[in-house]
Amino acid sequence: MSVKSWTSAAAAAACGLTLAACASLQHKGSQDAATPAPLAPPPAAAPAPAPREVIIRVPAPAREACVPKTFPRAPKYPDSDAALREAGGAADRYQLMAAGRLLRDRRLAELEKMVDACR
Repeated sequence: MSVKSWTSAAAAAACGLTLAACASLQHKGSQDAATPAPLAPPPAAAPAPAPREVIIRVPAPAREACVPKTFPRAPKYPDSDAALREAGGAADRYQLMAAGRLLRDRRLAELEKMVDACR
């Protein structure tokens, strides 16, 4: 016999002895023959589905317009560049500028009231 066959035979014998030894061992729980073997554990329950996220969208409250619809548009101011160029003299230009300033001051006061009401 060759070395290879001796090695194969020794390996087969070792496997056989190992299997025989394992079969002769008794499980600690099965020492009493009168007790039945434990039942297999019940199958694991399926995991519960993840809770669904519920998104509730609350509409934003409607914003009231700060500027009332009845508020007039800006007036055509009398002290425009063209009007000042066409004025006859310095006194006419001064009067146009003074009238424009009065209109602007009045409109600015109305706008300030509305801005304060919006804040």
